[in-house]
Amino acid sequence: MSPRAEPRACVMGHGVAYSRSPLMHGHWLRTLQLDGGYDLVDVAPEAFEDFLRHLARHGYVGGNVTRPHKDAAFRLVDDRDGAVEAIGAVNTVWLEDGRLAGGNTDAEGFLANLDQQAPGWDVAGGLAIVLGAGGAARAVVYALLERGFDVGVVNRTVARGDDLVRHFRARPRSWPRSWPRSWAFEELPRLLPDARFLVNTTSLGAKGQPPLDINLQRVRPEAVVCDINYVPLETGLLRAARHLGHRTADGLGMLMHQGVPGFARWFGVRPAVTPGLRQLLESDIRAREGAG
Repeated sequence: MSPRAEPRACVMGHGVAYSRSPLMHGHWLRTLQLDGGYDLVDVAPEAFEDFLRHLARHGYVGGNVTRPHKDAAFRLVDDRDGAVEAIGAVNTVWLEDGRLAGGNTDAEGFLANLDQQAPGWDVAGGLAIVLGAGGAARAVVYALLERGFDVGVVNRTVARGDDLVRHFRARPRSWPRSWPRSWAFEELPRLLPDARFLVNTTSLGAKGQPPLDINLQRVRPEAVVCDINYVPLETGLLRAARHLGHRTADGLGMLMHQGVPGFARWFGVRPAVTPGLRQLLESDIRAREGAG
């Protein structure tokens, strides 16, 4: 693909035909009346390094990096921002003075979504429980530490949770409270009564995945519950939390907010997360769910 006059970006992943990023960025380009484009590019793991290193040759000024390439992108970029260094994964890349720069907007998107959907969710602080220990969990843990929470990572594979904790302990601490801690999944019932915030970063409860089996009866009423999955729009965890009266935040909001900084870098205008964008994405998700 030869370079084009209009700026183009893309989402780079493998097996991610479900991604709503092209729909979202296309909406912003249209509503802001900007020239440009945004594509979904399926890149196999063995081809990713060559594709990323020659991004301009493929006609792109930057893009989003999604599974399974976030860790590889961290190793391949020339420059990293502060969030990337702390999180250890890249989800946004752009070309700057001929160099490939990498950022991570997941933590920013996670926080902006919660601030919008559950204002004041972080005022009381306290214990935040993060379910899962993958790349998304690292971004969420970083965000919660920056907001002053005591963070507990709960994962079925204890060794992975321990690895996540060691990842943060190996870096200079910039947050005001303690280091994160790791617990086995079997300890979750004991921890829930102390939690002021609970977030699922695993794929459990997403479409096509096993359910996330948690009894929320032990969670204090004022605790906020979040799930970063967005298909279905309301996961079983969020539905159960809503029925019990908890404030909730879904994964679609995080998707929208994390896309804002990248769009601004590629196309020069900072877009807004609006009700119209949410309605567009929700309608597409419902239509595809119905077709499935």
